Amino acid sequence: MTRFKEVFNQMVEHNKAEFDAFRKLHDEYALNPDGLQEKYNEQGKKIQELVRKYEDILCGHSERSGYGSYSGNLAEKFQNEVRRNFPKIDYIGIKFTKSPSVPEFTLKKITL
Repeated sequence: MTRFKEVFNQMVEHNKAEFDAFRKLHDEYALNPDGLQEKYNEQGKKIQELVRKYEDILCGHSERSGYGSYSGNLAEKFQNEVRRNFPKIDYIGIKFTKSPSVPEFTLKKITL
């Protein structure tokens, strides 16, 4: 198993309660995003912090040892693994606002 998958599995195992709760909310959010956006943002913030923490653990040694380009690719693979398991994770923090009704655009007719 590759290193980024090991770290991902370790992250989920060490924080099982948080990820189980988030999985349930994530699945509900995928079906009905309108009513759950605020709760999803709140709980998702904690999950994003965990993801960043484990990404730092994964990439920390390779950045210090001179493999900076490798570290970027590794972080991208790790994030793709997170997105594969939680497709709506990028929707955390989005705020939807309804814009007031915009008047219809019309041009006045010019008579010559």
